[in-house]
Amino acid sequence: MFAIIPLEIEERFQQRIIFMSHEEFLKPGRFVDSNHPAVIEYANENIGDAESDHDKVINLYYAIRDGIYYDPYMPISDPASYRASDAVITQRGWCVPKAALMAACCRIHGIPARPGYADVKNHLTSSRLLELLGTDVFVWHSYCDIYVNDNWVKATPAFTKALCDKFKLHPLEFDGFEDSLFHEFDQEGKKHMQYLQDRGTFADVPFEKILETCRGLYKPEYIAGASGDLYAEAGT
Repeated sequence: MFAIIPLEIEERFQQRIIFMSHEEFLKPGRFVDSNHPAVIEYANENIGDAESDHDKVINLYYAIRDGIYYDPYMPISDPASYRASDAVITQRGWCVPKAALMAACCRIHGIPARPGYADVKNHLTSSRLLELLGTDVFVWHSYCDIYVNDNWVKATPAFTKALCDKFKLHPLEFDGFEDSLFHEFDQEGKKHMQYLQDRGTFADVPFEKILETCRGLYKPEYIAGASGDLYAEAGT
């Protein structure tokens, strides 16, 4: 004879299984440094009055998307250019630290999250940046994979609304239910960005892997870090 397990106990059991399977995506990392005081303060300040995990994720997404200045000219050979806490302290970052910050903030609020990556073409850029890179392929473009509403969903808080407006692109919106990955079309409906390869998700930023790929593809002057202002270069 089988015992009938009360629904409440069964739900708690299922929640425990989910927690254990996602535990590595709740811990702080070297780059997703959710134990850093500046990141903790940032995560708590930017949830607003949200109470549900869903609303917290949405508020964090827009805070990071528009509040952290997008800067593709950071020295990518420097580990600090990849770290969530450095994005908070400097209030700037490229896609990698912005996605790491999103993951870190989610983890602080008990929401499993992990950085993910893909290679893209026709990335939001300028002629000067393309010249520095030597290619229009952008490797390891980063998003954040978040476990919310009983599902893994992807969010990309890289490009601010102000920058998108300058490049005549619709900013990426995020509702917590559907993946928000890339600008497939510009404001005129023309094809803009193409995903070439998904590199998967990681518990922490794979700094060495990213740097190795970039060194094999991009010019040395870009790797070392070149000053620039993509906002001023829009349209060039």
